Amino acid sequence: MKNPGFAAIALLTLALGMGANTAIFSVVEAVVLAPLPYADPDRLVKVKENSLTLQRNMSVSYPDWGDWRREAQSFERTAALRWQDRNLTSPGFPEHLNGRQISSGFFRTLGVKLFLGREFSVQEDLPGGAPVVLISHRLWRNRFGRSTAALGKSILLDGADYTIVGVVPAGFDLFGNDADVYTPLGQGDPLLVQDRSVHPGIICFARLKLGVTVAQARAEMAAVQDRLSGLYPAINRGVGTDVIPLKRAIVGDTGRTLLLLLGAVGLVLLIACANVANLLLARSVARTREFAIRVALGASRARIAGQLIAEGVLLSLVGGGLGVAIAMWTVGPALTTLAGRLPRGESAGVNFPVLLFTGAVSVAVGILFGLSPAANRPNTSRSPRLQQTLVIVQMALTLVLLTGAGLLFRTIRNLWDVDPGFNAHHVIAFKAGLSPSTLRTPSGTRAAYEQLIARIRQIRGVQAADLTALVPLSPRANNGPFWAGTQAPASISEAPRALFFWTGPEYLKTLEIPLLRGRFLGPQDTARSEPVVVIDNVLARAYFGNRNPLGETLTIPHWGVARIVGVVAHVRHWGLDGSNGYTQNQIYASFYQLVDQWVPAFQRDISIVVRTPLTIAALKPSIQAALDGANGGQPVYHIETMQEILSESMSSQRFPMILLAAFAGLALILASIGTYGVLSYSTTRRVREIGIRMALGANRRNVLWAVLGQGLWLALAGVATGAAGALLL
Repeated sequence: MKNPGFAAIALLTLALGMGANTAIFSVVEAVVLAPLPYADPDRLVKVKENSLTLQRNMSVSYPDWGDWRREAQSFERTAALRWQDRNLTSPGFPEHLNGRQISSGFFRTLGVKLFLGREFSVQEDLPGGAPVVLISHRLWRNRFGRSTAALGKSILLDGADYTIVGVVPAGFDLFGNDADVYTPLGQGDPLLVQDRSVHPGIICFARLKLGVTVAQARAEMAAVQDRLSGLYPAINRGVGTDVIPLKRAIVGDTGRTLLLLLGAVGLVLLIACANVANLLLARSVARTREFAIRVALGASRARIAGQLIAEGVLLSLVGGGLGVAIAMWTVGPALTTLAGRLPRGESAGVNFPVLLFTGAVSVAVGILFGLSPAANRPNTSRSPRLQQTLVIVQMALTLVLLTGAGLLFRTIRNLWDVDPGFNAHHVIAFKAGLSPSTLRTPSGTRAAYEQLIARIRQIRGVQAADLTALVPLSPRANNGPFWAGTQAPASISEAPRALFFWTGPEYLKTLEIPLLRGRFLGPQDTARSEPVVVIDNVLARAYFGNRNPLGETLTIPHWGVARIVGVVAHVRHWGLDGSNGYTQNQIYASFYQLVDQWVPAFQRDISIVVRTPLTIAALKPSIQAALDGANGGQPVYHIETMQEILSESMSSQRFPMILLAAFAGLALILASIGTYGVLSYSTTRRVREIGIRMALGANRRNVLWAVLGQGLWLALAGVATGAAGALLL
C-alpha cells in the first residue's frame, strides 16, 4: 500500500507469467496428466494390427477381432468401433450426423453407464439383427425434448428405420469427434465385416483382467496372431499385433508438444521472476536506512531475509490469483479456437489440480525472487551486478523463445511454398446427401451422381466439377494392396500398398493435377468397359523404373486386373511435408467402374470438388438447389475450400508456433521492462556522477551514449549468452 506503483508493476508482471503457466498447465493436466474418465482407466488398452513387412500400423480386420475376443485370456472384455456418418431425415429436418458403428458391450468395456436405456445385445450385433440405435445426449435433447419416451421410438437413418434403445451420457467422446448415433458394428456391410483381408478402419480396445500387465497381454496377443497367421497364411502372414495403454493411444504425440510448450512458458515465468527480483533489489537499496535501523534494534540477518521472502511470497500469491483469473479468461477461447485438434481438450479448465499447481508455483516463485535481495543484504554494493546478470539472463531466455517461434514460422512459410501436386486455388469440396431411394442399386447410385454432377456443372460460375471418394490432404485415407502384373504375392498382407482415389472422369482435370504420360480417366471408362487406372509418378518409378508403364497391368484385390492408361504427378496427401504417410503410391480409378458390391461401401465417402471463383457463401445456395432438384431435401455438409484444407494440414505446426510466438512476445516485453528498470535505477544512482561529468565539459550526447551504451552492452551480452541455447534449439 505504501508503494502502489512498485506493487502494480510487480503484480502485473507476475500475473502475466503465472497466468500463461496456469493456462498451459490446465491443458497439460487435462490432456496428459488426468486419467481417462472411465472406471479403472489404467486397465484399458488399445489393440492394434500392424504390417510386419511394411512396418506400419493398420486398422483391425473384423474377423481377426472376433478371434481375439474368443481366444485372448488377458482381457476381461473387448470392444470395437468404426466411423460411419449417417444422414437423419426423420423426425424433423434433414441433418448429417457423426456416427459410429460399435460392438455389443462397448460402453460396459469402458465402464460408462448410459444416461437412459441399454446397450445392444449380442443378438442385435449380428448380421440380420434388429435395427437398433443409441443416440447422443445432444440429439435426445434437440429432437426429443429430453423426453424419456424417446426410448422405443424410431429415427430414419439413410432411409432405414432404427429403434432407439439408449441415450449416451452428455459429453461422451472417444478418439475425438463425438458422435450422435451409434449402430451395431456386426450389422455393417458384409464386404467390410466378413472379409478377413479387409481392414475397414476398425479400432479395437479392451479391458485387462485384474493383475494382467500390458506386457503379458502383448505376449499373448502375439501368440494368438501367430496362430491366425498359420490358419490363414494367404491373408494373415506378416500381420502382427501390439497392445498399448488406451490413454497413450488417445493422446499420441500431442503430449510431447504440450510438455514442450509448458517448458517454454516456464522460461517466461523465469523472466518474470528476474524482473520482480530486479524491482525488489532496487527497492532494497532504497530501504538501506530501514534495514540499518532494524539491525540496530537487534534484527538478525535471518530475520531480515525472512521478511523479504515473506514480502515476495505475498506478492507472488496475489500475482498467482490474478494469473488464475487470466487463465480462466484465456483457456476457454483458446480451446474453442483449437476445437478438434487437442485430444481430451474439452475437459481443460481451472480445476483443483491446476489451482494446486499455481499455488505451489506462487510460493516457489516468491521464495525465488525474495531470496535475491535477501542474499544481497547487507552488502548493497553487489546489487547493480546482480541486476545486470538478471537482465542478461532475461535476454538470453527471450532469444531462445524467439528462435523457437521463428523456426516454426519458417517451417510453415516453407510448407506454403511446397507444391501439393494440384492447384488448390478456387476449389471447393463438400459432401452431399442423396435420397436413399436413388441408392438402392449400384446402377441407380451411379446414375444419381452423374445427374447431380451434371446439375452442378450448369451452375453459373462453376468451371469444372466431379466426385472423389478421397479428398487430398484430408484426415481420411484409403489404403489398399496391389501388385504389378498378375502374379500374386504369398500373402496379401505382404503386398505393397497404395492410396486409392475412386473418382469421376473429370476429377484430375478439376484439380489440375498434371498429366505426365498417357491420358486421364474418361467418360468411356464405365462398368461395361475394360478396367483402367491412372498411377502417380512415384508408383511408376518404384515398380516400372525407366520402362514406360502405359499398357502395363496392376492387380487390385476385390476388383481385378486393370490396365495403366496414364501417369500423373504425385499429390502430397499426407501433408505438405509428406513424411508420415503409410504409403506414397497413388492409384486413380473410375468410381463408375467400381465392382457393384463395393459401390455402397465407397458411396458413403464420396465428396464433390468444384473449381469456381465463387465463395462458399455464394455457391452453397446453388448447390443446395441442385441437390434438391436431384433428390429432394438432403443436406450439404463438410463444405470447405481446398485452401482451408491445405491450411488445416499444417495445424500441428501452427498450434505450437502461435503459442511460442505469444510466449516469445511476452518474454520480449518483460525483458524490455527489466532492461528499462535496470537502466532507470542505475541512471538515478549516477545523477551526481552525471552532474560532475557535465560540469567537466561532457555534453548531452556524451551522457546519453553513456546510458544507452550500458543498455546495449546488456542486450548484446544476453544475445551472446542465448545464442548457444538458440543453436541447440
